[in-house]
Amino acid sequence: MSMLAAAPLWNGREVSGNWDVIWYYTLQHARYTVLAVVLGLALALPLAYLAVRRPSTYPALLTVTNIIYAIPAITLFVLLGPWFGFTNDKPIVVAMTLYTLVILVRNIVEGVRAVPEPVLRAADAMGYRPFKRFGAVELPLALPGIVAGLRLATVSTVSLISVGAIIGRGGLGRMFSDGYVRKINIEIWCALVATMALALVFDLIIYTAGRAATPWSRRTPAVTA
Repeated sequence: MSMLAAAPLWNGREVSGNWDVIWYYTLQHARYTVLAVVLGLALALPLAYLAVRRPSTYPALLTVTNIIYAIPAITLFVLLGPWFGFTNDKPIVVAMTLYTLVILVRNIVEGVRAVPEPVLRAADAMGYRPFKRFGAVELPLALPGIVAGLRLATVSTVSLISVGAIIGRGGLGRMFSDGYVRKINIEIWCALVATMALALVFDLIIYTAGRAATPWSRRTPAVTA
């Protein structure tokens, strides 16, 4: 999982001639983000199901995810290094995945809890078992909250990934560190603009997909005289 073999190097003091550097690290940054958020969602769903079906586990899950989120990124990289290695992309992807859980688990659980009780009773009356009801009834109705959590987790991940430059990873964070060390301010500014643009693009994609998946949330109730 390494993209560093042919990493381009910033040349000169202008943007011209360095678009390949910006594009390379932007794609790497996007790849880390997608992997982390997708894996985070895959882990958050069963954890949320456990919390919904066994409410007594919810406080413990929140405590654990909050503790993980409170661990500084560099410390987490060091802790994960012996397990996944220090010369590949796995530590940063795993670290970012763990960071997303504090947002995703809470949003999924709270979204499911907001599903109206009459809907749940109707699903039970139709013969839905707990697991099927969770996937076919509760999750679809909780989508607005889940989408909000995905947007927040994704934007947060885009910003946090840059810290990976400390261990030679970090996507656009590599441009921050390289520009600082070589005193190339334009490289730092390009990395900053690219990071903000990437966060906005991801946020727009998730927002648009969320609106398309929840058409009922856009309906305006009829006004009666």
